[in-house]
This record gives sequence, C-alpha cells and structure tokens, in this order.
Amino acid sequence: MSAQSNSHRDRRSLLRAAAGLAVAAPLAACGSNNGRGGGGSGKQLQQYFHAYGEAGVEQAVKRYAKAYSKANVSTQWITGADYETKLFAALLTRQAPDVFEFHPQIQLVKSGQVADLTDIIEPVKDDFDPADIASHSYDGKIYGVRMIDDPQFLFYRKSMLQKANVAVPTTLEELTEAAARLTTPKVKGLFLGNDLHAVEAPLIWSAGAETLTAKNEIGYHTDGVVEGLRQLRKLFTSGSLLLDAPADFWDPSAISQGLCAIQFCGMWAMPVMQQALGDDLGVLPFPKVGGKGRPSVYNGGWSMFVNAKGGDVDAAKEYVKWLWIDQKQYQEDFATSYGFHIPPRASIAARADKLKSGLAAEGVKLFNTYGHFDNIGWTQAMWSAWDSVIADCVRKGGDPEAALDKADTAVNRELKKLFG
Repeated sequence: MSAQSNSHRDRRSLLRAAAGLAVAAPLAACGSNNGRGGGGSGKQLQQYFHAYGEAGVEQAVKRYAKAYSKANVSTQWITGADYETKLFAALLTRQAPDVFEFHPQIQLVKSGQVADLTDIIEPVKDDFDPADIASHSYDGKIYGVRMIDDPQFLFYRKSMLQKANVAVPTTLEELTEAAARLTTPKVKGLFLGNDLHAVEAPLIWSAGAETLTAKNEIGYHTDGVVEGLRQLRKLFTSGSLLLDAPADFWDPSAISQGLCAIQFCGMWAMPVMQQALGDDLGVLPFPKVGGKGRPSVYNGGWSMFVNAKGGDVDAAKEYVKWLWIDQKQYQEDFATSYGFHIPPRASIAARADKLKSGLAAEGVKLFNTYGHFDNIGWTQAMWSAWDSVIADCVRKGGDPEAALDKADTAVNRELKKLFG
C-alpha cells in the first residue's frame, strides 16, 4: 500500500497543497461509487480515503464499512492527483465527510476542524507507539487514530554492491562514494526521488538535528545540516544520482527494473521488490551526516480523523472507535495484506507474522531503532520553506547558510502565528 498518496507524490507535496485550500472551489463530487454499507440503523456516515496503489485495498475498506451495523457508512475512494485538494475543499461545504484519513497537522486542530478523540483512545493509549500518540497530540489532547506506520529506507541490490566491491554505506559521504562506484552506462548508483524532497527530513535527523525543538523553535539550522546540504549538492552534481525515473520514490520500479542500485522507498513496497528481486535485496537507514550525526528512518503513514464540524460527531467517533480501535483483525489485515506496514499498536504488531522474518523483520528493527515521526507543529509552509532550501543550495548551488537563513524567516513567521 503505497501510503504516501493516491497520486504517489511525496507526502509533503500533499501537505503543501493543503495550505491554500481555504480559497478552493467547493467540491461538487468525488466519485460515483459510494461503497454504501448495508443493514445500518439509518444513520448515514461518509468517509474519505485516497486511492491506494495496491490491489484489494479499496475492497477491504468497503468490506470493513459494510460490516458496521450501527450506521450506513459510504466510502469516497478518491482517485487522481488531488486527494488533498478535494478533501479540504469538501471540508468547506455541506458535503464534508464525517471521517477522513490524513496526517496530523496543527492547523486542523487550531481551526476546530478535527474532533478530540482522547476519550476513545485513552483506554488503549498504552498499546499505541508513544511516538504516534505524541505526533497526534496537542495541549494534552489526542486528535487522530494512527492506522499504519510507514517507515522509509534505502533499499539496495546486494549483488550490485558485491560486484562493485562496495560496502554498505553508513555515512552520507560513503553513500555518495558508493553511488559513484555503482554507476555504469546503464545503471545509476542511487535514486532519492526525482525532486529530492523525500529526503529533506531524513537529512535533518541524520545530521543530529530536529525540524523543531521541544520549545517549538527552529532546530534544523545547525553546522551538521549545512554539511549535509553541501554533501547533497556534491551528490546531485556527481552524475551518479537518478533524477528522471518514470515514477517517483514511492514506486519500487526504479530498483526493481534495474535503473539504480540503491533506492529510497517505503516499507509498503517490500513485497513487490521481493517478488522482483528475491533475496538480492537489503535495507538500511538513511546514513548519518557529519561527526554528530546518526542514522534515521522516516515514519510516514496515515491516520483517521473525525470532522468536528460534521453532522453527527458522536456517531462518527463511535465508528472510528469500532474500526480503528476495537476491530484488531481489520487493523492487522489493513497493515499487512496490501503491502507491508507496521501496526501502530503493540498488541497487533506482536501477532503480525508477516513482519517477523526476513527483510520485513529487518525493516521493523530499523524502525524501532532509528524511527522519527512528524512534528504536529511543522506546517505546510515550513515544508515549503525547506523545499526552497533544496532548490537554492542543492539544485542551484547556492550558499547553504543563506538558504537556511531565508527558510528561518519563513519558519519563524509561522511559529509566531501558531505559538505566539
């Protein structure tokens, strides 16, 4: 389940697009197939999902909804490249969904758009990954139920590294050197996505920094991050980086089809990669950057929210509780039957046999050791500021300090609006 987006763009592209949706036109329709459940009590609920790429996901989601007996739950399965546009436009209208999947964002909380779910999560709070709870919390309240955790790694072809006599890299500098040695006239050494935005946060974390500090102040402007940006620029200009893949990082085809030796991608793609490459596949975290660095694994994923401005908030919360808290068999099915994802609840992860051996188990171990989660206070505007950093100093060769200073201005403006 390529859980980044229905358009398979970088997740942060989705979030950036949502920033301007206050002026979006109202949504007329999102699709003709409602997936209407049967046998309910007469209450009507609507849920929004983006179109996952793997076969069977849509059918599973509608099967779960149909099994719910206390309301008729219709599913808008939104295809195309604009799930976030349709979602946020719909939230401005009477056609707004009662329940929708998205990512934790502080703007949704401060605008009163998402309901407080603390009461339904609190009884099982200790079963969730504490970092998932923290990433969905603000001012002591929890605003979303995590559905799946989606760690992202560097996947590599073992045979290609062995043939080139290249050791598995542990630093960004070693990764740059490995990419050069692995590059041939037909194969590039490394693929980090067509626009490099997928590795913005891993670059920060692997340099030993954070996007924001615990006091909601800038945490990314460090000497280690500056060094990392300079190394990324070197990699970008080396000729060993794949920059024009037919699909972006979310899709495993670049490495599966032999376009590159190493690819940044998500755990969701493991089954497809393994089907194509068998045992000739290894996995590693984003390598450390600089002397104070550390490896990092970015945890993406999706969460379920209740529209606080919906027609029946209590009924919507009851449905979310039933599906994403009570129905463990559905949660395990959703996490492991359509690509590989880590269930955010310990009790479900413990029984997810598909994740207990081989490459999947290695991915889980890396996630548990090096995992990083989104900060609910890091907004779309802040991601946009960091996109500009990559554009200015990696793609165009500008001064990293100047690029970060420019980002600081934009980020501090956002922080002042949010936190005073």
